[in-house]
Amino acid sequence: MGKRVLIISSSPRKSGNTDILCERFAVGAIEAGNQTETIYLREKNIGNCLACDSCKRNGGECVRKDDMEEVLTKIMASDVMVMATPVYFYSMNGQMKNLIDRTYSRYLEIRDKEFYFMLTAADDDIRAMDRTVEGFRGFTYCLEGAVEKGIVYGIGSWKKGDVKGKGAYDDAYEMGRSI
Repeated sequence: MGKRVLIISSSPRKSGNTDILCERFAVGAIEAGNQTETIYLREKNIGNCLACDSCKRNGGECVRKDDMEEVLTKIMASDVMVMATPVYFYSMNGQMKNLIDRTYSRYLEIRDKEFYFMLTAADDDIRAMDRTVEGFRGFTYCLEGAVEKGIVYGIGSWKKGDVKGKGAYDDAYEMGRSI
């Protein structure tokens, strides 16, 4: 039996370049015998962390009643996580950062996972994505047993579909197949 792969797309733009890479990764992962599920954060109601620390006093239960508990349950059940974001002003977008912040309530339970990062940006310079990668690494550094397995850099991808003509399109598929 294959691995359980959870793909999280934080793009607010449906069927945009970030989603395209997520789909390619999923195709490769499925062909390699894995189960995949994709969560589109634009379809979820996830409020920001209130920094109230109630979750630490209530066994990990957040005071917010939104879609985050459902997402956290799926994160914890996965073997592999793919975190995909468009790069806005040299960093991950707010939807992805918000998701990361909201894992605080139960981040100690997120353990022993393989991570892949996929980034898209209009900029042609891969260095424009350094801060985003470091943001993802900062998150996984806090998780026990997290292993970074690969990064897809969708540079030069501004308009919907631009990423299809780039190496990142094939890279996403091959990384999915490698699981």
